[in-house]
Amino acid sequence: MGVVHRIGAERQAPVLKDAVEGFLAGVSNPNTARSYATALRALVERFGPSRPVTALEGEVAADRVAAWFIERWGARSAATVNARLNALASAVGWWRDQGWITEDPLRRLKRCPVEPDRTRSLDRGEVAELLGREGIALRERTLWRLLYESAARASEVLGLDVEELDLRNRRARVRRKGGAVDVIVWRTGTARLLPRLLGGRRAGPVFTTDRRARVELPPGDIDAGSGKARLSYRRAAELFEAATGGWTLHQLRHSALTHAAEDGANTSTLLAFSGHTSVASLARYARVSGEALARWQARRDPAARKR
Repeated sequence: MGVVHRIGAERQAPVLKDAVEGFLAGVSNPNTARSYATALRALVERFGPSRPVTALEGEVAADRVAAWFIERWGARSAATVNARLNALASAVGWWRDQGWITEDPLRRLKRCPVEPDRTRSLDRGEVAELLGREGIALRERTLWRLLYESAARASEVLGLDVEELDLRNRRARVRRKGGAVDVIVWRTGTARLLPRLLGGRRAGPVFTTDRRARVELPPGDIDAGSGKARLSYRRAAELFEAATGGWTLHQLRHSALTHAAEDGANTSTLLAFSGHTSVASLARYARVSGEALARWQARRDPAARKR
């Protein structure tokens, strides 16, 4: 978020649609704004765009918000539930800063606990098989390889525009989680695929939909030449999960960082590779995979050394 400008209490609170759009306008990271918009525009759809934002206050309203949220997302994964709740909480906090509301309409809701998963890293053989698999469309083949070779978040890569690519030097500027501008780099596999995917395009989203956009979108999310829209995270995730039997796009990032740690990358390199600013954030990625643990154990096996 940018600088918060408090609006005087004497001003009438806006309708819900305007309150949502006002909040989203201040979110500087476009990927975060798109993610937040999913939950917030669903809220507008449920409670009505013309209702004042103050309609969310009171015990009855809190009950209704909780019932709607649980019905809408209660059956989804803990990560999705928490992401939607974070979006709503960020907006509510901003509205309270403006003096438009004084209560928390989310007070009936709690974040879902996320159990630690120590098996999210894929074996190198699994990654190699996936990236070399026949019959995969060029767009998906390029996206998956770029995600693994760069260890970038899927939202960062899907947010790339052609102008941000430095094909000669195999790098690109991305906006990291939190809004910081950073650089990602890739290897030969991606370097060979990207020019084929772009087909000479010099502007617009790197990864686009198969067909022209059917709804009005911001100009930055449309390729002017073809009219195709930026590929959404949701669609990219659906295609990946369908092709892999349930793997997630994040597993490519997780695997890349785990494999780099196994190969001896130092902490500074891993921080740059991941885009993290905290060493603590690397802990879950630095855990060696079962494959690497088996190789280590095999090298220490006395019986193996006698052969």
